Amino acid sequence: MGMSDWYGPADEAESIATIHAAIDAGINLLDTGDFYGMGHNEMLLGRALEGRRNRVLLAVKSGAMRAPHCGVRSLTSCVANVV
Repeated sequence: MGMSDWYGPADEAESIATIHAAIDAGINLLDTGDFYGMGHNEMLLGRALEGRRNRVLLAVKSGAMRAPHCGVRSLTSCVANVV
């Protein structure tokens, strides 16, 4: 789910409306990663899933370390980045 800076500027209201429409259409798996927008997607999902969290399965990838504006810098399995 790339509703952050990874693919260019995003409109938060449109992103939330898209998530709501997907859930209403029966989509129940949302997949994101902490490296998309350096955590932006997780914050966006938190706002979009208010009152709807019990309707979806949430998958979150972790371990890719990003450098600002430079893409993926490295991969890590350090517990601090997973918890």
